[in-house]
Amino acid sequence: MAQLQLSSEEIACLQGFLATAVDPKQCLALIEAAAGKRACPHCGGSRCHRCGEANGLQRYRCVGCRHSFNALTGTPLARLRLRDKWLPYLQCLIESKTVRAAAERVAVAKSTSFRWRHRFIAAVRQERRPRLSGIVEADETYLLESQKGSRHLDRPARKRGGKATRRGISRELDCLLVARDRNRQTCDFVTGRGPVTARQLALHLLPVLAHDVLLVSDSARAYQLFAKQAGITHETVNIQAGIRARGALHIQGVNGWHSRFKTWLRRFNGVASRYLANYTGWQRVLDAAALTAPAHWLRVAVAPG
Repeated sequence: MAQLQLSSEEIACLQGFLATAVDPKQCLALIEAAAGKRACPHCGGSRCHRCGEANGLQRYRCVGCRHSFNALTGTPLARLRLRDKWLPYLQCLIESKTVRAAAERVAVAKSTSFRWRHRFIAAVRQERRPRLSGIVEADETYLLESQKGSRHLDRPARKRGGKATRRGISRELDCLLVARDRNRQTCDFVTGRGPVTARQLALHLLPVLAHDVLLVSDSARAYQLFAKQAGITHETVNIQAGIRARGALHIQGVNGWHSRFKTWLRRFNGVASRYLANYTGWQRVLDAAALTAPAHWLRVAVAPG
């Protein structure tokens, strides 16, 4: 008997159907298991009792403040619907699908796909930042400010993203600061517009650095001033003079992260500045390869901080 070959469109359709064929109870069970016995999100009280169910999730009532809550109350995932499609959608995040492609795969509206993308990423970004130790590389990169999706611009519109009107680093660019140690622990921060300052370095870097780190950066004055004020051992690499490494001292690890991030970001055809921190957090999770399955993402998103 002759075997029929499926077309690429039919294969894509079949993959989309299989991706959405998930038992609705599986997602609810993962949510309840990840949340565990949580404190009241309203007052922090630990004395709570069961109070029926709502939409498949156990409800609780706090003895102290009398408010009711469930496993998702107070998380970025609260009040999101269609929970039977969450796991297939999380697989789309792992595969870095666009908003349109993810919406088509799990059969939701594009607006829902966009909302879920940023809610799930915001939930994962709530994880406590790692503590950087040993030799820590720090460097910043810059992306053109974008108001993509905004109805009211505070500047003239640019065609297809456009270019900055001024050369060099200016207030037209968003600053992305990345610090990374030799154990590949990474912290990223969107510090604002224009060149990074010593004050911004102290605000973002100081809480994640161990007291005995060796900070390696380029020769920018902001890093030198920050290290002096914080009492941190600091070494510089003069990139402008063509010196990329001095023995074990270099910032190639963090610059490699910058390159991977910008290459990955191109598939989305530009992202709005207000969502940039979500995209850096998304790439950090993918780059670390720590959450490799939808269930892993969901557990982290729901687990109490």
